[in-house]
Amino acid sequence: QVQLVESGGGLVEPGGSLRLSCAASGSILRINVMGWYRQAPGKERELVAVITSGGLKTYADSVKGRFTISRDNAKNTVYLQMNSLKPEDTAVYYCNTNSVGSNRRASSDWGQGTQVTVSS
Repeated sequence: QVQLVESGGGLVEPGGSLRLSCAASGSILRINVMGWYRQAPGKERELVAVITSGGLKTYADSVKGRFTISRDNAKNTVYLQMNSLKPEDTAVYYCNTNSVGSNRRASSDWGQGTQVTVSS
């Protein structure tokens, strides 16, 4: 089983920046994809950005040019640098991993979520 611990959320003014982190632990053989999703009140959860073990990145159109996803494979950690934040970025941000455990089983896991609020 994979445990994901997120950090870095908070309240920021429009135009500001935040950096989210998500550290994975457990009986992990490898993590294929790490990513961030978000869910605003009354809306469905949506993809923000994902990154493969080889470094291939995919972003939602709404965050391209403002957010940057990165990962440290040695630390099983994924980051989301968020710049030029807008009020519409306000949401709970969730970390997700797709991994293979030491038991050779595939697993998709979610963090507990971290609140990001963009407001003046």
